[in-house]
Amino acid sequence: MTQPVLVNVTEEIVRGLVSFLLHGTEYQTFCHCEQCEMDIVAIALNALPPKYVASKESRDAAFERLNTPEHIEEINKQIIRAIHIVGRNPRHNK
Repeated sequence: MTQPVLVNVTEEIVRGLVSFLLHGTEYQTFCHCEQCEMDIVAIALNALPPKYVASKESRDAAFERLNTPEHIEEINKQIIRAIHIVGRNPRHNK
């Protein structure tokens, strides 16, 4: 029997969107190091409500509920805010 795994569906969505945005044309000059990317994810997640689930079925249902234009718009707003914060105050060793 497999152990239940605790998953934050909001985190999955944020990580995917951060990666997508940072590798798009709008942010091609932005630092793509792991530290900057993780800082963006952390800042955005701290501004968004978490959605934890403990099964694949719950994860899929939660993903469907969160994957709406309204939710994605709010998530993108928080990611863009985080990108600007990290851009002004990067913590990487470069």
